[in-house]
Amino acid sequence: MHYCSVEKLSKSYGIQPLFDALSFHINKGDRISLIAKNGTGKSTLLKILAGLEQPDQGKIWVHKDVEVVFFEQNPVLEEQKTVAENIFFHDHPIMNAIRDYETQVATGNETQLQAAIEKMDELQAWDADARIKQILSKLNIHFLDRTLSTLSGGQQKRVALAKTLIDIGFGKKEVLLIMDEPTNHLDVAMVEWMEHFLNKENTTLLLVTHDRYFLDTVCQEIWELDQGQLYTYKGDYANYLEKKAARMESEAASHSKIRNLYKRELEWVRKQPRARTTKSKSRLDQFTTIEKKAKQTTQDQQLQLSMKMTRLGGKILELKKVYKSHGDLHLLKGFDYTFKKGERIGIVGPNGVGKSTFINIIQGIEAADSGKINVGETVVFGNYSQQGLQLKEDLRVIEFVKSIAESFPLAEGGTLTAAQFLQLFLFEPDKQYTYVSKLSGGEKRRLHLLSILFRNPNFLILDEPTNDLDLPTLTVLENFLLEFSGCLLIVSHDRYFMDRLVDHLFVFKGEGIIQDYPGNYSQYRIEAQAKEENQLEKTEEVAKSTETKPIAASKIS
Repeated sequence: MHYCSVEKLSKSYGIQPLFDALSFHINKGDRISLIAKNGTGKSTLLKILAGLEQPDQGKIWVHKDVEVVFFEQNPVLEEQKTVAENIFFHDHPIMNAIRDYETQVATGNETQLQAAIEKMDELQAWDADARIKQILSKLNIHFLDRTLSTLSGGQQKRVALAKTLIDIGFGKKEVLLIMDEPTNHLDVAMVEWMEHFLNKENTTLLLVTHDRYFLDTVCQEIWELDQGQLYTYKGDYANYLEKKAARMESEAASHSKIRNLYKRELEWVRKQPRARTTKSKSRLDQFTTIEKKAKQTTQDQQLQLSMKMTRLGGKILELKKVYKSHGDLHLLKGFDYTFKKGERIGIVGPNGVGKSTFINIIQGIEAADSGKINVGETVVFGNYSQQGLQLKEDLRVIEFVKSIAESFPLAEGGTLTAAQFLQLFLFEPDKQYTYVSKLSGGEKRRLHLLSILFRNPNFLILDEPTNDLDLPTLTVLENFLLEFSGCLLIVSHDRYFMDRLVDHLFVFKGEGIIQDYPGNYSQYRIEAQAKEENQLEKTEEVAKSTETKPIAASKIS
């Protein structure tokens, strides 16, 4: 059953084409991940499929029994309403019954509560109520009476996600779920729960995600939007990389032939007089087509640099008996650690346990309650945070980067110019002369990250660097960081990214407790799950041994 069919879909912004004459079907049970560089139209394509934007050309057909549910990267909520009012929005008999029941529980009116319970029984709404409560609990939403405007950006994103996941259980039976970066602002436990939830729901799905483990767990097919064309790959991310590499090799051979044609045609064009015959016009049209193909960049260069990092001395960073609390919430409780050159540390833990506070204390942005933090004289911090972008919107991209430095030093004595460094981070020459204000949100994030790396720090702190970055950019960033010889400290929910880059973890357990774990995230998670299963078995054994046994009858005197 075709849930959605698209025929010859095209879209441009001004003179910039995003995609041209795309045709595809989404069938019942499909679970597709869409991959593309930021700024090339993937979010626009999702919005067109969801009916929020119109294409320039083409047709979209959605089956009459299918409801399209869309989770946006920047979701729009009613900020003056409460969390509950935003979530329980469906005008559906079961949703109305649940809303009334929860209201009566809160008010405590016995008569009205009994009537609400009877209505829940009548509609068999208890399973739906339990499902909603599970979603809210797993996404750590316990503030239903607060208005949206009082919440942080991350909290609002989780509310929007909860609303979406609740929504697919109501309305029409058939649902096409479209999601744009659903894992942003979630901790690892939430991401793992959502994987299980989506697989259990067995929903037809089209999503954009930078989280490659999430992609592998949830999706069965990858679509890549590349230079306005759509390429499809069955299977997981590893299969996509293999098949794409084969395609790129084929394209490289084709590009070599095209460039030879380009040179030949260019010679012909230069020899032509201004007046064109019909035959020469035909040759000119052919040249224009060849020129366009020849100037296309062979995609996704792998960054292999031998960097000349700013010198890092023997004394780097020492933390001694560091304490930090926010009110009654203990974030750090006597933390001790001495950083060594070349360490690559990942920070994991649920939201709200002090991860961002910890990296602020390290840099002197926030003060500890007590303890000592000693930073070496040669340390140059580079901090990529979740906070606001630090960009000069009135400059062109190349001008902004050159305002930081003219070049980037390499170990063998050479340098990379600002333009070369930009191109390595997937800013093609024409994009480098675009004003920063004209970039997409993801492109601005990429430029912000690049600007930090271009300053050549020797102690990098990356707080959720994968949020709002596309997969091609992540591949480039990972290759850059693999060559980085300084200290690396990463806070991330992206397990794939962490597994590639870190060799041990700071696990924030809560109540100020931090475990130093020697290994990557997957190794830690396997051990933690084994301990949880072992503890569960012991609990079950104790429960069995303490079951109520028959008591011997006492003698009647």
